[in-house]
Amino acid sequence: MEILAFGVQSDEKPLIEKAFEGHHDVRCLDVFLNEDTAPIAAGYEIISTSVNATLNHRVLQTLAAGGTQLIAQRSTGFNNIDLRVAERLGLTVARVSYYSPYSVAEFAWTLAMAVNRRIVRASTRTRDFDFRLDGLLGRDLRGRTVGVLGTGKIGEAFTRIAHGFGMNLLGWDVAENPNCVALGMKYVDKEQLFAEADVISLHVPLLPTTEHLVDAAALRAMKDDAILVNSSRGGLIDTKALVTELRAGRFAGVGLDVYEAEAGLFFLDKSLDVVEDDTLARLVTFPNVLVTSHQAYYTVDAVGQIIETTVQNVLDYQAGRRSENVLVPAESSS
Repeated sequence: MEILAFGVQSDEKPLIEKAFEGHHDVRCLDVFLNEDTAPIAAGYEIISTSVNATLNHRVLQTLAAGGTQLIAQRSTGFNNIDLRVAERLGLTVARVSYYSPYSVAEFAWTLAMAVNRRIVRASTRTRDFDFRLDGLLGRDLRGRTVGVLGTGKIGEAFTRIAHGFGMNLLGWDVAENPNCVALGMKYVDKEQLFAEADVISLHVPLLPTTEHLVDAAALRAMKDDAILVNSSRGGLIDTKALVTELRAGRFAGVGLDVYEAEAGLFFLDKSLDVVEDDTLARLVTFPNVLVTSHQAYYTVDAVGQIIETTVQNVLDYQAGRRSENVLVPAESSS
């Protein structure tokens, strides 16, 4: 059997092919799954998708009509999949419920440190042999307060790094993580966290209840010199409201590895195209903003674990086994 994998990066291709070796042939495509590319999957019982795939009702109907039965997504998040439609169509959907939390946590701190110490501006200057320090003044992190929204595996890893810096720890989540409490984290309501934290990092999933978790009111509540980092999902922040605050000269730095309208942009080369997204175009012009293209997870360790789990999801499906990675069919209907 040949498996069709959408949205495969050039670095990933040899890893995917090696992982499936001895099990199945795999056809890797660099195009992302969407309404235009879904017909390519006709005749493939099993497909694998990336985090930026579009799996709405039209795409799912096209897949089902073409004979697809398993969608193995290579990510933890699944907000891009209409699970109700998938179940109604009799599709099986699996994801990767766990991979190295350190990849994302370390990258979140990379963003925070880069905007705090003006690394991008400094690097650009030195390439032009401009070695002035004007405008590069940062702050020590020791003794300052970090606010962590979402203290699961990634949030905990992020917190451990903050603890190593000697920071005061504030957390917000639906349930307290005892490991974070043991590090000295104090759980507070999100309004207090926004108001008191010097560094704020988002590590919650994108759900209807968390969309625009950081809205205009939350942004206004933050310190003028706060650092805001998002390495989770773009929809957690109201980007237009963020631009409004940035235009007012607020925030010491903003590091974004995700963007709420990133589909159709991130992972693609748009350098020769006219940028039609006015919000993103304005966002990247601010000198205190650093935007990267959803690469926080992109380490050899994390990608390797994602691929290994995807292979196992395929093997489990074929053997009729169910694991914690299966989203559809729901447990109650299996």
